[in-house]
Amino acid sequence: MLDEIFSEEEEIQAEREAEAARLGAQVLGLPIKELSTLKPPVCVPREASLREAIRRMNESGVGCVLIEDHGRLCGIFTERDVLTKVVGQPLDLDHEQVQAFMTPDPEVLSPDDRVSFALNLMTVGGFRHVPLVDEGGRPAGVVSMRNVVDYMVEVFRTEVLNLPPSPRHLVHSRDGG
Repeated sequence: MLDEIFSEEEEIQAEREAEAARLGAQVLGLPIKELSTLKPPVCVPREASLREAIRRMNESGVGCVLIEDHGRLCGIFTERDVLTKVVGQPLDLDHEQVQAFMTPDPEVLSPDDRVSFALNLMTVGGFRHVPLVDEGGRPAGVVSMRNVVDYMVEVFRTEVLNLPPSPRHLVHSRDGG
């Protein structure tokens, strides 16, 4: 009888793992443009002041702005750039141009590329944001690690939302009769 219970629990666990693998493969194969949490890109011209770039990030609630030159992507300016290149420096935010602090010619993807490519680029390159461009090199969006995580939570909603409030509350063994 006990063997039957353990066998049934092992089957249920195997089914859950197979379903998670199937859903994971589905998410990784998804085109980036299908992520429901993507927002339109926030862009500024390369001549914009640092204050303007930072203001646009804050107002839009995003972690980066894309830098344009004649409508084409030429750089990216991120929260990390603010922390590592701007904070603590004796700069005039109204007169310094964002182009002096941006990352020029960033690695990019297309909105049609798969989420797996975005995750690879973020992991290997250490990026939190990857610009998306169209065939003409014009900004089409930004995919962030947050977009991918939020989408994964949507896909695995039941599993994530039914977790106990903290790992310390997990049940590790069955007690009782």
